[in-house]
Amino acid sequence: MRVLLTTTSFRPEYGGPVLSVSRLGAALAAAGADVGVWAPDGSAETADVIDRESGLTVLGGGIENLPSAFPGIDILHDNGVWLPHNHALTKLCVQYDISRVVSPRGMLEPWAIRYKWLKKKVAWALYQKRDLQRAAALHATSQQEADQLRQLGLKPEIHIAPNGVDIPSDADLAALTCAAKEADTRQTALFLGRVHPKKGLPLLVDAWSRLRPEGWKTVIAGPSEIGHAEEIAALVKTKGLSDDFEVIGPQYGEDKSRLLANADLFVLPTYSENFGIAVAEALAHNVPVLTTTGTPWQELQTNAAGWYVEPTAEAIYSGLKAALQTSTSERAAMGKRGRDLVQRSYRWDGIAKRVLTAYEQILADRAA
Repeated sequence: MRVLLTTTSFRPEYGGPVLSVSRLGAALAAAGADVGVWAPDGSAETADVIDRESGLTVLGGGIENLPSAFPGIDILHDNGVWLPHNHALTKLCVQYDISRVVSPRGMLEPWAIRYKWLKKKVAWALYQKRDLQRAAALHATSQQEADQLRQLGLKPEIHIAPNGVDIPSDADLAALTCAAKEADTRQTALFLGRVHPKKGLPLLVDAWSRLRPEGWKTVIAGPSEIGHAEEIAALVKTKGLSDDFEVIGPQYGEDKSRLLANADLFVLPTYSENFGIAVAEALAHNVPVLTTTGTPWQELQTNAAGWYVEPTAEAIYSGLKAALQTSTSERAAMGKRGRDLVQRSYRWDGIAKRVLTAYEQILADRAA
């Protein structure tokens, strides 16, 4: 089977899909598929996140060159919506009679639709809904996302497969956690991800200002979007919390893994996520998680691996208070249960098999 994975960019500042699409491509190739990857900005050709030893075909150039650069495409799996290249890929698939799968990657969640809603309302009416209705199938990373797609009136078959996560070995994790601590011996609550209004960080700052916990600090790590990191830094200063918060910018590779491994609590106070790859990454590093019902991470409750609350100021306050008052030993046990969960359910090899099964069904339905 020849599969072409497309996404907006493979540059790390583009957030979760950069990792999930590139890792899915490598896992599909390892499972026996012939896989190409492409992004309209040409980043696939230079991105460090793409595993070139996995056998992926890395493509550059414009959309019009894709059929000749990667001939015989069975499935074109496009990740994202709204942008001009997504519409152009729809037309390409119609022209060449290619089965097209679309992963909205959270861009059709209620909060995301409301954000800059006027432009999206126009695009939905002009082409976006029609493009999605013409897809061979849709891919959702959770039942929650699938339900939202149905509420939008979308008719194609929906296949559900979560994202996977890179799980450090026990030896690597031990080495990361044995790294020398800084002079600051406080425990760390970590946020890691795009610093964007969707992520609910003012809720975290507000809750922290009410609690002002001794012996703790918060680290906010990630690329700033539309100046939001600067807004958060200003809010922290206004609340008199400058000694309690560090806003450190994006972290990648080993620096990111070290941050995760040495965190005592991971906090994602988001309004909306189709999956929340950062939650899985934190759990893979033995870190318990506080997040919201804006994510599909109910498993935090069922596996006693964290706190799962509404994305409101009061709920974040109550959840954070409970997390910070939990003993160090119990938080460690919660982190261990979280790591066991992702090892059981979120390994990339297992996810790739589920996605390949979905592709095979799509092609079989087409041939029937």
